[in-house]
This record gives sequence, structure tokens and C-alpha cells, in this order.
Amino acid sequence: MTSRLFLLSLHMGSCSLAMASYSSPLQDFCVVVPKRRVFVNGEVCKDPKIVRADNFFFSGLHLMRDTSNAVGSNVTVVTVAELPGLNTFGISMARIDFALLVFVNGKVLTLHTHTPPKATEILTVLEGNIEVRFVTSNPENYLISKDLQKGDVFLFPQGLVHFHRNIGNNYAVVIAALSSHNPGAITIVNAMFDSNPDIARDLLAKAFQMDKNVVY
Repeated sequence: MTSRLFLLSLHMGSCSLAMASYSSPLQDFCVVVPKRRVFVNGEVCKDPKIVRADNFFFSGLHLMRDTSNAVGSNVTVVTVAELPGLNTFGISMARIDFALLVFVNGKVLTLHTHTPPKATEILTVLEGNIEVRFVTSNPENYLISKDLQKGDVFLFPQGLVHFHRNIGNNYAVVIAALSSHNPGAITIVNAMFDSNPDIARDLLAKAFQMDKNVVY
């Protein structure tokens, strides 16, 4: 009886772990039907008989983007919204352009993480010199840093807060791949200080160990 209970609990534990991540596709592909959402997980699949090559195609990552903005960078994403054939495959990518000498003006691609689910990101530097950093989870919160140059590859582990910035004397660009077809992003500063409605100033002050008079 004890052994049966053990096997049952082991089986139930395995099931719960399997349900916590993306399930594998049950068909060759599931191209999105635009504006037809399922409020469970994922998108409605297009009839395979009317799927065309353009459903698996995206063009434009070769184009340099405008970086004359507050953060001195511009992200061109290729997720399920831009490439419908990505649906259910758990992958996406992005091009990130960095302005010249971003760090001199205090500009940086702000601290963020990717969800849902907590996506892993791997990037390759195509041009320039990039500083990359991420912070490990509680309780250590250890800062991992690396300076990269053209041709270097770096991994941001799943769900960890990270950022990258230009530390060179020239324009920089990277290509990133992510382990989710719809990774999204949570920008830490925006989430905390620009929520709607606002988070109470005294709570933010306590959370960030600041005087509440400097929280605005």
C-alpha cells in the first residue's frame, strides 16, 4: 500500500511539473488567426490548408532603427504578433540598436525581465561594444557583469532582471533570441513608479529604502 501511494504521489508531482511549462505542439504548426484570441493560453490556429509561406516570414531586421529617445536604444521584436507561425513554438527574437555613447548621458536599456513565461534570452553582438548585467535571485542577488564585443554571445538566464548598454565609441547592435513566442517585458521602473493607479509613495519609499519625499 505504501509503495502504491509513493508511485501515485510521484506521478502527480510529475504531472504538476509538466503543466508548469509550455506544452509541445500537437500538430506541425499553429499559425495565428489575427484578432481571434483564446483566453486560456495561446491563439486560435489557422486551417493548415490555407497557410502560406508568408505566415512563417518576417523582413526588416537589417534596418537600423531610430535611437534618439530617452533610453538611447530601439528594440525591433519578432514575436508571434509579427510572425504568426511562431505560435506554440516557444521562440522569438529581436534586434536592439544602441545610440552612440549611450552611457555618457546615463542612458541604458532599462532593467527588465521577460514574461510570460519567464523567458531565457541569448544575444549576439553584431556591431560595437556592449556591457551586459543580470542579478541572481534572492537571497544572494549577485551581480553578473561582462563586456562584449563584435561576435560575442551572452546568455541571460530565465526570468532574471537584466540590462545592456553601449560602452563603446560607436553605434552598436545586437540580435537576441528568447525562449518564448510571446516573451513580453516587465520594465522594473515603469512597473513600480508608473503603474495605474499609482502605488502609494510611502510603500515605494519603504520598498526602495528612500525618503518618501524623493518618490514622485
